[in-house]
Amino acid sequence: MKKGILFIIILIVVLLTACGDESSSDENTIKVGASSVPHAEILEEAKPLLEEEGITLEIEPYEDYVLPNDDLANGDLDANYFQHIPFLNQTIDDTGYDLDYIGGIHIEPIGVYSQTIESVDAIPEGTEVLLSNSVPDHGRILSLFEEEGLLVLDESVKKSEATIDDIVENPKNLTFSPDYDPAILPEYYESEEETLVVINTNYAIGAGLNPVEDAIFVEGEESEYVNVVAVQSEDKNNEALNTLVDILHSQEIQNFIKEEYEGAVVPVGGE
Repeated sequence: MKKGILFIIILIVVLLTACGDESSSDENTIKVGASSVPHAEILEEAKPLLEEEGITLEIEPYEDYVLPNDDLANGDLDANYFQHIPFLNQTIDDTGYDLDYIGGIHIEPIGVYSQTIESVDAIPEGTEVLLSNSVPDHGRILSLFEEEGLLVLDESVKKSEATIDDIVENPKNLTFSPDYDPAILPEYYESEEETLVVINTNYAIGAGLNPVEDAIFVEGEESEYVNVVAVQSEDKNNEALNTLVDILHSQEIQNFIKEEYEGAVVPVGGE
């Protein structure tokens, strides 16, 4: 009988120890949602560097712009890395999610593409412009067209918040169609002629396009649309997540971004 009781006590101690170890392990594991290209690829490069710091990185790939913030807000993710600051702020305003960000990692200069139109000067009268249904990107895109002299926006409106309704001059009578899922815009680029297609760089890269080489015109490196590591506000000082950002700012990761994407993705915030 005494041996049986002793066995049960030992078993309980072993189980409690195992549970304690598992909890400790979980504290050193972070799950980050990311767009497949380039974000998840960059995180894969960071993975072994995090392991050297005793942190296990789990990468959850996404192909849309809604679920990563939903899953972050409900606790399915510890962080996400796919969006720029205006998009995050718009999501917070629309949903009330208590989200924030730790640091900016890179800029993806947005580009304007066409199968048949080869330059800004060659854009015909009345050309249709296909752009994503992501409203936070509209001001960014319209500002880019304004920089090329293709339209004029209402001066009283903040550039990043401009909409199609804020166009006050449109000398080429361009038609803007803001109804497209950003993930499928590369398909329209392949199939539509005599149109302009505005494609976010992560989807352009996935389709084999380089905005520096293939776009008719492209956003400059000084863009304010920095892609960030977003977290729940309560986790902004989380040690493991801040270590992730430090590693993404490291020279090793910055060099990888420069060499891998050849100007299509521009690192920021590091050395």
